[in-house]
Amino acid sequence: MTYRDQVIPKKGSVFNVLRLQSKYWDAVIRVEGVEYKVHKIIMCDCSPYFGALFQFQPTEDIKVFDIYGVSPEIMQLIIEFAYTSSIPVAKDNVLDLMQASDMLLVISVAQACSDFLCEQVSQNNCIGMWQYAKFYFYTDLRNKAYRFITDHFEEVHVGEEFLHLSVQELAEILDSDELTVRWESTVFEAILRWITHKPEERHTHIAVLLSKFRMALTSIEYINTNVSPHELVKNNPECQQLALNATRTIEYINLRPTVTFLCNFVARPRLPNATLLAIGGWSSENPLDDISAYDICTDRWINAPYSLEYPRAYHGTVFLNGYLYCLGGSARAEYFNSVCRLDLSTRTWHEVSPMYYTRSFVSATELNGLIYAMGGFDGHTRLVSAERYNPDTNQWNRIAPMHQARSDASCTTLYNKVYICGGFDGNECLQTAESYNPDTNQWTLIAPMSNRRSGLGVIAHAEQIYAVGGCNGPHRLRTTEVYNPLNDTWSYVGAMLTTRSNFGLEVIYDHIYVVGGFTGTGTTSQIWKRGWWNQKTEALMPCA
Repeated sequence: MTYRDQVIPKKGSVFNVLRLQSKYWDAVIRVEGVEYKVHKIIMCDCSPYFGALFQFQPTEDIKVFDIYGVSPEIMQLIIEFAYTSSIPVAKDNVLDLMQASDMLLVISVAQACSDFLCEQVSQNNCIGMWQYAKFYFYTDLRNKAYRFITDHFEEVHVGEEFLHLSVQELAEILDSDELTVRWESTVFEAILRWITHKPEERHTHIAVLLSKFRMALTSIEYINTNVSPHELVKNNPECQQLALNATRTIEYINLRPTVTFLCNFVARPRLPNATLLAIGGWSSENPLDDISAYDICTDRWINAPYSLEYPRAYHGTVFLNGYLYCLGGSARAEYFNSVCRLDLSTRTWHEVSPMYYTRSFVSATELNGLIYAMGGFDGHTRLVSAERYNPDTNQWNRIAPMHQARSDASCTTLYNKVYICGGFDGNECLQTAESYNPDTNQWTLIAPMSNRRSGLGVIAHAEQIYAVGGCNGPHRLRTTEVYNPLNDTWSYVGAMLTTRSNFGLEVIYDHIYVVGGFTGTGTTSQIWKRGWWNQKTEALMPCA
């Protein structure tokens, strides 16, 4: 990439022409014998380093200034930046350029290099980036790389870089509350892999590392089967004591399942990097304004410390750029076109521009930074219209209408398209489905589902689209079918354990979670996880 300073350059192209013509220069910067004729005022404007270099010269006769620790090629780039406010940043020069600009106090270039490296952080280089940034005190890059390690630890710990961590670095990572693992046993496996890479010199670190393993988040069976019998553990009294303490803690927790153990390190849950929220809905005969949060790491629901500004049900929800948007919906006989968003960092709600149309039972999703709202019920008719919202401009714009009016439908995105399935047209439950291409502003009918489904859940996962549950008219459904966009076909997969419609649906850690809904006789608080379907801890309140 090419970095261009956003500040309007004061020197302009004239001074650069003078530099290239070697006219009116008053200083020479020499690097490894290579000389660059420059104008002091330009270089001083670029960095305070040069101001100090030129100001504190022993005599005014000196015009040649030697700079060490920088290559001639990098020095030339920095000089050109001083004159043009532009500099190329690429993989083959970014490390040298970052160190040189940091040493020479060209802060904007150093920051541009840091931003470039932050964008390059991946599972294969995040540890090396973290170590590099720590050594040179690059805070932004250090934090980005470390967060990548903790967020993607399950992938990172099987890579080559992981084996070259120091014991202090590994202990720091394992100690983090923000370490993301589906199962705490992953931490034990990572410790063993790191030690067995160099067993002779690393086996002595087992007790230190095992103390970072939150063993009480596993099970007594796991400890007795995998931890205590292991050669590294059973021959170390300190490790055996850690295993015994964890076993006793688990027994104590089982006697008091409602008590949290935040002060006990071996039992303290790690912070999830994804949280499932149940927002509003309908319970018994009333709309709700409360928000419940599900922690996948502890399998527990809690009441969130914030609620909707007013009760609403059958609304759409979208998470985008740190904000939680609630669109439309209804409360008894009142139907809404209003849109509000929750700033999760400040826990405050704010109204944004309302939709063009009142929409209850609306379908909503996000694609490429824009929010789409489709169909719904305005209190009189089922809607065929669709619109999208740009949060940068706070504006809604109408898009092409769907082929069929539908409320109680569900939508998702895949392959840069919006897919909407099923619903109710005012007369019957639908089995039709269609996709929207934002590039052409066109809707296209796709293969219909095998079942009519209103109040279904639709979500994209593993490059396919899942349609779950719903109502076919006389009956609630528990079946699930999957759409393959490559061959335009639907096929059945495993059914849920109970029938339901109008529920929440989300993917976390490669599992599909179904929350709440209407069973045909009442609302439910049950939550199921597909993988295949297993019952999880119930939500705090029944909701649909």
